[in-house]
Amino acid sequence: MDSFPIFLKLAGRRAVVVGGASAAARKIELLLDAGAVVTLIARRVDGEIAEWLADRRVRWGGAAFDERDLEGAALVIASSGDAALDRRVARAAQRREIPVNVIDCPELSSFIMPSNVDRAPVTIAISTGGTAPSLARLLRAEIDRALPAAVGRLARFAETFRDQVRRTLASPRARRLFWDRVFEGRIGELALAGDETAARRELIRLLDAARSKTAPIEGAVHHVDASAGDPELLTLRDHRLLQTADVIVYDRGVVPQVLAMARRDADRLAAPADEQALARNGKTVVRIFALSPDLPLVRPAVT
Repeated sequence: MDSFPIFLKLAGRRAVVVGGASAAARKIELLLDAGAVVTLIARRVDGEIAEWLADRRVRWGGAAFDERDLEGAALVIASSGDAALDRRVARAAQRREIPVNVIDCPELSSFIMPSNVDRAPVTIAISTGGTAPSLARLLRAEIDRALPAAVGRLARFAETFRDQVRRTLASPRARRLFWDRVFEGRIGELALAGDETAARRELIRLLDAARSKTAPIEGAVHHVDASAGDPELLTLRDHRLLQTADVIVYDRGVVPQVLAMARRDADRLAAPADEQALARNGKTVVRIFALSPDLPLVRPAVT
């Protein structure tokens, strides 16, 4: 991973855009959707941007760029079509440690604008690090087709119960398992279908059942064979286990690409480790072998 992915909150904050051609229009639209206060600096403007200025959705900052225009800015986008001006804007922003993107010029940019799949409040961002924007757009189209249009409704539904679930289930693992059942089962189907009344009723019933359980959640140990060294050879079962693990115990020969497929917040322990003890404490343990678990691990003799 060459860049650190983040989502930046811009509501009510100032964003400066230098350049009013059509290439800047989509960036301005994204900034407006995020609630940013957009100031435009450009000698001429095209189409939608002129309408936004007339409607005062975008503020006019003048025709000529001056470094003082960046005072108080949270973010800067340069799309003037003038390479020298874009370079001057980028350097001025970087001197002030303000994130800057120069459209179609990743070497001058401190951040990359991804391709987005918007199912507010769910957003999926795809980036190729500026190396292949067309590929990012193709991937976005594939995800857009596969992702239900109502998934944002499901997220908003879950938000209404978030605090209640947190108060009821003290264990992070118990909460994760609870939400897995919500999203993967009938409750999720009802919420996606728009039957929120029935979904609420089912979720409350499930939460009451979770509250009444006093026995500790039992853990388990699962094996994943990564001896081939190729993450693409892992099975669907392997992927599912890696995403549900609380603890990953791995041989030192396991390639980093396989470890990267595990849950981000899973604990990672190099073998040997007491896997059964971890399971008795309620953890889901995935033991990744660099060799087949059926074969003995032969260690070299010490001389």
